[in-house]
Amino acid sequence: MSLFGGTTSSFGNTSLFGSSATATVNQNPMNDFEVGSPPDDSVSSLAFSPGTLQQTYLVAGSWDNNVRCWEVQQSGQTVPKAQQTHTGPVLDVAWSDDGTKVFTASCDKVAKMWDLGSNQSIPVAQHDAPIRTVHWIKAPNYSCIMTGSWDKTLKFWDTRSPNPMLAIQLPERCYCADVLYPMAVVGTASRGLIIYQLDNQPKEFKKIESPLKYQHRCTRIFTDKKTGGPVGFALGSIEGRVAIHYVNPTNPKDNFTFKCHRSNGPTSGVQDIFAVNDIAFHPQHGTLATVGSDGRFSFWDKDARTKLKTSDPLPQPITCCTFNSTGNIFAYASSYDWSKGHEGFDPQKMKPHIFLRSCFEELKPSSKKS
Repeated sequence: MSLFGGTTSSFGNTSLFGSSATATVNQNPMNDFEVGSPPDDSVSSLAFSPGTLQQTYLVAGSWDNNVRCWEVQQSGQTVPKAQQTHTGPVLDVAWSDDGTKVFTASCDKVAKMWDLGSNQSIPVAQHDAPIRTVHWIKAPNYSCIMTGSWDKTLKFWDTRSPNPMLAIQLPERCYCADVLYPMAVVGTASRGLIIYQLDNQPKEFKKIESPLKYQHRCTRIFTDKKTGGPVGFALGSIEGRVAIHYVNPTNPKDNFTFKCHRSNGPTSGVQDIFAVNDIAFHPQHGTLATVGSDGRFSFWDKDARTKLKTSDPLPQPITCCTFNSTGNIFAYASSYDWSKGHEGFDPQKMKPHIFLRSCFEELKPSSKKS
């Protein structure tokens, strides 16, 4: 059975994980393909290679200071290809548009450029505090990487020069960001939100009052179905809620929020509320996935305002997710996010895993009309 095809039967292996059958926790309740040789510590970021490459590669950044690359085969098997190291946890990863380079952002205050052909990694960006986000920008008249840091700056770097092309002061620490040319969105501490216009050169477009009342955790830009251009973004918070926000809505009611990653607590009338750790939009259907500290992934149709699917719970949080360029594969990582402190961590049972799911059919838009 092909991971890239449309069939959804007979996933992964059904063997028990762990050493003894009685104490085994099923780390893979959805029976998805598991990536071999996963990171040794929590997974911060996942990114698939762009569609310009014939093969499909997956890159993961981790709190074990490493970034790893696997080739994903048609069968769903993964082959570890290479890895590079920082001197602090890796918080974000991004590909160049031609698929020859991977950019990595770390708590060591450096962003690096990893040339996959030569397997060499060199520093290309520097901040005064950990770098939380890194994105590649390919404009008609310039190419650069954008780095957002806890030093309250957003910097743009031509990878051939040691100094930034541009440095923008942020009102607070950068917590999340996304780029889809010609738009960038940055979420900061204290619920700050800023939209940037990237054509000609990056400049602030507007500051937005946050539609969410709690700390931002993740953001992803979405496109217009007709034009394919970026028109808005989804924003996830620690309070089990996602906002869908159009930058220039035709109707104010187009902007809305919805609850997710919540479950009924042990006592009636009480809800357990979990953080939304990551959001990804399907590249073909425009539907979206969210993953949370409740150990579940959910698929949504924002236009029909309906849920398409929710996974069974994994025994630990899902920290990040992504789709490949064709939208056939949904990758998600389960690993501890420290949302329940050190008391909530069992190093014997809570080892990082990365799973791959054949998802094209499951993400098809709902037939319901909004």
